[in-house]
Amino acid sequence: MPAGGLPPASPSVLPVYLRLVLVALFWGGTFIAGRIVSRELPSMTAAALRFAVAVPLLVLLAWRLEGGLPRLTRKQLLMTFCLGLTGIFLYNICFFAALSRMPAGRTALFVALNPIVTALLLALLLGERLGRVKWVGIAIAFIGAAVVITRGDLAGAWRDISASIGLGELLMMCAVSSWAAYTIVGRFALDGLSPVAATAWASIWGLILLAAGAAFEAGGVDWRAVGWPVFLAIAYLGIFGTVIGFIWYYQGVKAIGPSRTAVFNNLVPVFGILLAALLLGEPVLLSMVMGGLLVVGGVTLTNRQGAAGRR
Repeated sequence: MPAGGLPPASPSVLPVYLRLVLVALFWGGTFIAGRIVSRELPSMTAAALRFAVAVPLLVLLAWRLEGGLPRLTRKQLLMTFCLGLTGIFLYNICFFAALSRMPAGRTALFVALNPIVTALLLALLLGERLGRVKWVGIAIAFIGAAVVITRGDLAGAWRDISASIGLGELLMMCAVSSWAAYTIVGRFALDGLSPVAATAWASIWGLILLAAGAAFEAGGVDWRAVGWPVFLAIAYLGIFGTVIGFIWYYQGVKAIGPSRTAVFNNLVPVFGILLAALLLGEPVLLSMVMGGLLVVGGVTLTNRQGAAGRR
């Protein structure tokens, strides 16, 4: 790749679309890899190892594309630290902790709620107006999430909510909220920083926080009992789930725009469910399919261009 920027878009958008489908596949695979790792390692240790792989590669990427990481102003230090705190530290702790308690496919469906929670936080915190179409989309998405969470038994969940919503579901909702916060902070953090530099700095801060937490967990890990599949999964999370996914996603943003690129995120839970069924033998429940379709439909409505402020 040439120094100083991402490669120019191909005359044909087909290779771009193919890479974006692969990004969704890679990100769907993070739930299977995360499930494997979370069975053997504590959450902060697992997350710290993921970014111990990713950070050197991100720094190398920044050097290759942009001549290195820029020096940060005080504001940029604060913003990138907030990115690391929300999108790297908090998200990954909740991600691995949820996967230690829930099937990978079921966990992957929660990711589809990211745009919905982001839209709600933008409305609550920054006063962005949500039109009627977006509110309908939000309602449909949350109904779909309720179908997934309760395994289709909405009436039973109303009678005994603790039987349907466990710690894993709560942790995954915290993960979704952390990522929504990361997305919102990113609006300000990218002021004067490239996406590569902002992500690299956020990952560095996140790794520092995760390493500090992992130091307290290290004594409880029997490293001799940790098998090669765990280390292979960590490498996958760092290389494919973080670095390559990031590069190709932002190549897509550059080539076809953010709105068209974001559509491919809807494939992430689909690949997550399919890979969990194929590789981990997890069942694909009808409630997961129906609830997932409702969530994707709601997200599509919520992301409609111009829906806010005109209806």
